[in-house]
Amino acid sequence: MSVEQIKIPDIGDFDSVDVIEVLVSEGDVVAVDDSLLTLESDKATMEIPSPFSGKVTKVSVSVGDKVSEGTYVLDIEVSGEAAASAPVAESKPAPADKTSEKAPEKAAEPTPAPAPKAEPAPAQPSPVAIANAKPVNTQEMGAAYHASPSVRAFARKLGAELSQVSGSGPKGRIMQTDVEAFIKSVMQGSAPASAGATGGAGIPPVSFIDFSQFGETETEELGRIKKISGKFLHTSWLNVPHVTQFDECDITEMDQFRKDMKATAEKQGVKLTPLVFVMKAVVKALQDYPSFNASLSPDGQSIIKKKYYNIGIAVDTPNGLVVPVVKDVDKKGIYDLSRDLMALSAKARDGKLSPADMSGGCFTISSLGGIGGTQFTPIVNAPEVAIMGLSKAKMQPVWNGKEFEPRLMMPFSVSYDHRAVDGAEGVRFTTTVSQYLSDLRQLIM
Repeated sequence: MSVEQIKIPDIGDFDSVDVIEVLVSEGDVVAVDDSLLTLESDKATMEIPSPFSGKVTKVSVSVGDKVSEGTYVLDIEVSGEAAASAPVAESKPAPADKTSEKAPEKAAEPTPAPAPKAEPAPAQPSPVAIANAKPVNTQEMGAAYHASPSVRAFARKLGAELSQVSGSGPKGRIMQTDVEAFIKSVMQGSAPASAGATGGAGIPPVSFIDFSQFGETETEELGRIKKISGKFLHTSWLNVPHVTQFDECDITEMDQFRKDMKATAEKQGVKLTPLVFVMKAVVKALQDYPSFNASLSPDGQSIIKKKYYNIGIAVDTPNGLVVPVVKDVDKKGIYDLSRDLMALSAKARDGKLSPADMSGGCFTISSLGGIGGTQFTPIVNAPEVAIMGLSKAKMQPVWNGKEFEPRLMMPFSVSYDHRAVDGAEGVRFTTTVSQYLSDLRQLIM
């Protein structure tokens, strides 16, 4: 028997993510690939699997802790044979745990002291508090108020804006009792409500109404993904000057070709959907109009044009909307794209998307065609500068110069950042996409 220390594996370009679930406890027996923890970044949730089979002898993290690659989380007692099968598990020392003040050499001991508990978890906001986008109350240079990190965290948890709290401590420092008194006064209607609802943009908050006075109500907490995505959608809507161009395209021939290739695709183990053809047409149009395949610099004075073509696909899951990214669309064929879509969609529905699966997008496509609708205005997925919305295709009579004939018409829209793209270029882009989808032969020219 030997004790193996389990550490956080490579989780992408994230220095610190929240532990939102601890799925095991001391004494539990786990098998290889059993889930140990659930982590949540600002883009995805992910489960950390066990690399060994054995018995959990120690758990050193709890819900609310922050971890990064190499953070020690728990011990598993495994047989000698199992340990020998994975000798590289501890081949390199782990970086010092950010929540621990222990010396680095302690990380090499089989059963290190529970140093992460040295910093009390309540001093950090819970994932729910973060997702709710409460006032951050960071201590800025020259701030009119002064408070310790623990008091700022306490205020953040309660949604109190410290700029409105009077401090009773030395030199006007805000104490926890001051925050409690402020919250009490707000509840009693004797103090102004928190300005957090304005989002820092000077927008007056929406007045709250007691809806129960009109009838029965039920309050249901938003899911984690909706809380996180809502914050980013709100940020994008406030910061990006949106323009939406509406158009439609004739996909009669494209859809017939897709149906003709159905049997061949099934032999390849893939399902052909209209979306893969749209992805190819969009990439071709992005090559024609590189301002759409770009992002603005932080100061808004430059445009960063990208030479790669990664397309984000909005996927509806039971937990909310997520946007996995299909990489190098310009270099892949229809069958390869179909396989990528099937794999990413399955991972999205199962909640198994990693940060890498949701990073690096250049342009996003949101398809509601399988549900219905005629047109809609998608919100730009900043820092991207454009997004396409696909609606339900239907047969319509179209005049061909001599007579009306039935054609399968698909409405679509493109929302773009008007700082990066002007109106004339916007309509040229949608017209070009329409032409490519109406005649797939143009994609190879």
